[in-house]
Amino acid sequence: MNPLTIKQQLRTVLVLTKLNTRRFFRDRLAQFFAILFPLIFLFVFGGLSSSNGNNVSFRVAVINQSTSPFATTFVKQLTDGKIFKVDPAVHSLSAAEDKLSRSQIDGIIVLPGNFGALAPGQTYPSGQAQLIYSQSSTGTGQTLSSILQETFKKINSKFVETAEPFTVTSKPLNKKSLSSFDYTFAGLLGFSIVGLGIFGPVNVFPELKKQGILRRLHTTPLKVWQYFMATMFSQAATGLLSIGIQFIVAITVFHLKVVGNYAEIIPFTILSIFMILGIGLAIGGWAKNERQAAPLSNIVVFPMLFLSGTFFPRFLMPHWLQTLSAYLPLTPVIDGLRLLITEGKHLVDIGPQIGLIGVWFVLIYLAAFRLFKWE
Repeated sequence: MNPLTIKQQLRTVLVLTKLNTRRFFRDRLAQFFAILFPLIFLFVFGGLSSSNGNNVSFRVAVINQSTSPFATTFVKQLTDGKIFKVDPAVHSLSAAEDKLSRSQIDGIIVLPGNFGALAPGQTYPSGQAQLIYSQSSTGTGQTLSSILQETFKKINSKFVETAEPFTVTSKPLNKKSLSSFDYTFAGLLGFSIVGLGIFGPVNVFPELKKQGILRRLHTTPLKVWQYFMATMFSQAATGLLSIGIQFIVAITVFHLKVVGNYAEIIPFTILSIFMILGIGLAIGGWAKNERQAAPLSNIVVFPMLFLSGTFFPRFLMPHWLQTLSAYLPLTPVIDGLRLLITEGKHLVDIGPQIGLIGVWFVLIYLAAFRLFKWE
C-alpha cells in the first residue's frame, strides 16, 4: 500500500477521533454516565468501606437497676467508650425490648440490683451482668458477649490476681494488606471501563443509525477499521479522564494508597478499555435500534459485573464459579488493575491477565468486524 495512502487514512482516523471527543464534551448525558455516575458509586462504596473499617461499634441499651457506685462508674465507662453506642433515651427494660425487636439496637445490657455490691467477707465489688440479644442475630450477640467478657476480664485483674497458664502474643505481618476500599477500588474502575466501552457505543450507534449518520459515512471512502480505531482513541481519552478523576477522589477523600507505577497502570488501562470497547462495538454495530441493543448489552454486562469481582471479591464464590468467572473478559481487567495498583506488581508479573485480555481482544474484534452494520 502507498505510504501516502496510509498517511491519509490515519489522518482520517485522527479527524474522527477529534470529532468523537468533541461530541462527548458536548453531550451532558454522556459526561454524566462516564464521569459523575462512576463517582457516585465511588462515594457510596468508599463510604461503606470507611464505616466498616476500624470504627466498629454496637448500639446498645443499658438498664442499670443497681445503685452501687461501681455500677454507675461502669455505665459511664460504657457510654464514654467507642465500642458501645449507648442509647440515652431508653430507661426501661420494656422500652429496650421494643427497640431490640425492631432492630433499632443490637443488644440490651442489664445490671441487676446487686451488681457492684460488696458480698459478705469480700473487699471488692462483684456481680453478673445480663446480655439480651435478638434470636435472629446470634452472631452479634456472641460478639457482644465476647467484648463484655474481655471488659470484665480487665476489671477483674485489678481486684484479683490470677495465673494464666496459656497466653497468646501477636505481631503484625510485615507485608501490605489490602483494605476493603483498596480491594473495591479496582472493581469500581472495572465498572467505569464497562460503562465507557459497552454502554457508550450501545447508546450512540443505534441513534446514529436512526439519524442516518452512519449511512452517510458509509458512502465515503471511510473503512470500518478507521471508524473503530477513531472510536477506540476517543473512548481511551475520555476513559483516562474519568479514571484519573476517580484516582484523585480516591486518594484525597478515601486515602487510597497507590503502590504501583502509573507508567504501567495507564497502558494497562488503555488496553482494557480497547478490549471492552470491542463488545460495545459488536453489540452497537449489529443492533438496528435501542430495542435490540439494550437487552443484549444487559445480558452481556450484568454477568460480568456480578461474577468478575466488581462489587465483591471472587474468593467468596464457590470454587467452580471462581474457575468459570476467571475467563470472563472483565475478570483479567479487574485482577490486573488490583495487582498493579494495590500490590505494586509490574506488567511482567500479570502476564496471565494480559494474555487473556489479548485473546479476548482478538475474538471480540473478529466478531465486531463481522457484525458491524452501517445501517
